[in-house]
Amino acid sequence: MQSLKKLLVLPVLAFSSVWLSAQTHHHDDDANAAQSELSATTDAMSHGHHHEDHEHMGSHMYMSALRDPQPGDPEKAAEVVNQARQALEKYRDYNAALADGFRIFLPNVKQPMYHFTNYSYAFGAAFGFDATKPTSLLYEKAGDGYKLIGAMYTAPVRFSEGQLNQRVPLSVAQWHQHVNMCKPPQGQEREMLGKNPKFGLHGSISTQQECEAAGGTFMPHVFGWMVHVYPWEKTPDEIWSVERQLPDKHEHGHDDMSGMQHN
Repeated sequence: MQSLKKLLVLPVLAFSSVWLSAQTHHHDDDANAAQSELSATTDAMSHGHHHEDHEHMGSHMYMSALRDPQPGDPEKAAEVVNQARQALEKYRDYNAALADGFRIFLPNVKQPMYHFTNYSYAFGAAFGFDATKPTSLLYEKAGDGYKLIGAMYTAPVRFSEGQLNQRVPLSVAQWHQHVNMCKPPQGQEREMLGKNPKFGLHGSISTQQECEAAGGTFMPHVFGWMVHVYPWEKTPDEIWSVERQLPDKHEHGHDDMSGMQHN
């Protein structure tokens, strides 16, 4: 049962949206809830990982390398988009997503993008790829409800880039992982929600030495592989955008990719 739980948790939830976007006005309950979910997930995911993989990268996002286009890549990616667009249409009404088992991650924490996650689909993504069953639906807040903008697919952290390429061609899309996170000491969780934090996925600490000196727990990589798709956009760059999920792009423009490391 414990191993099943680990497999279930492995590919799910893009918690980075919360840590990247959280602001200082959030309530203590929000910080505690976020830390509780983060702790449960990262603890389960840390077992059996090769900690040296991203240990010295010095940033919090690791991206797959863009490959040269191969015959059939555009068509394969377009088919994923077409399947996603058709499958997601019913979820323009977020209540339909809730009825189908998608759960909102931290609905009371203000975020630029909300992840509605289906844990059953997340489990399935560890073993196979189905473009009609994304791990998460992506919404923006719209009044008292939510506006659907896209979806997130996931894959286990153990996957090679060759395996990712079989799911969505790496000449079209870049998968990413969140890496080099320093989990704060107990009692300092709220520090992640402040301005210029030391801890978390937006923290200034990004090496094991710094993290241990600060009393934190270093996690070389957090969660599994992820890729976002925005199937109603017009161009491949917009459909498979990485920048769109980053709060910095609202402040500095789409070209601000300094926080990312590429393979």
